[in-house]
Amino acid sequence: MDSESLVAGQKRGGLRDRVGQYLAQWSVFFRGFAEHPRMVGSIIPSSRFTVSKMLEPVDWGNCQLFVEYGPGIGTFCQPVLDKMRGDATLIVIDTNPLYIEYLQGAIRDKRFHAVHGSAADVEKIIADHGFEHADYVLSGLPFSTLPAGVAPAIAAATHKVLRPGGAFLVYQFTAACRDYMEPHFKRIDAGFEWLNILPCKLFWGWKDAEKVSAPSD
Repeated sequence: MDSESLVAGQKRGGLRDRVGQYLAQWSVFFRGFAEHPRMVGSIIPSSRFTVSKMLEPVDWGNCQLFVEYGPGIGTFCQPVLDKMRGDATLIVIDTNPLYIEYLQGAIRDKRFHAVHGSAADVEKIIADHGFEHADYVLSGLPFSTLPAGVAPAIAAATHKVLRPGGAFLVYQFTAACRDYMEPHFKRIDAGFEWLNILPCKLFWGWKDAEKVSAPSD
């Protein structure tokens, strides 16, 4: 086999691998949606435009712990890992073991931890990984369809676990999440991304910084 044929064969093999990986991702995503539709925000993963806009306000230089609720097949995971510091940590939490098993096999990064559990238990989950607070928490969970009591519990737990100055990043098709965020976050910035299926609303809830005591004489 000459060199040109070898290169062509390698390209075809690489393309087959990428297509196979893509199909495997979609298979996992749709299966998860079919099994637990009320816990998955969309039947289509978020667009790269949504990912970029949602993460734009993050101060990566001061991010030690980033947490994501409902990572699905990891649409946000690699972009977050690409931007994080080498000594930072990404913890993703999902109630669907199918997604957690998939992510544990698909993402090989020492900074990444996929946890099967509820976002309402975020404080215990990060404590189990050696953290007291998170810098940012991202969520694509469908607040409007979560079981009774779960949405307010998640909003309260998220505010508690964030460090002063940290933020709760939420993307949704409706503004339902804002009703649960407002009791805890005095400042909520809002945005919108048309280039997504479906177009979605974006929210950033900022936790107030602690008041600094005046120095004593």
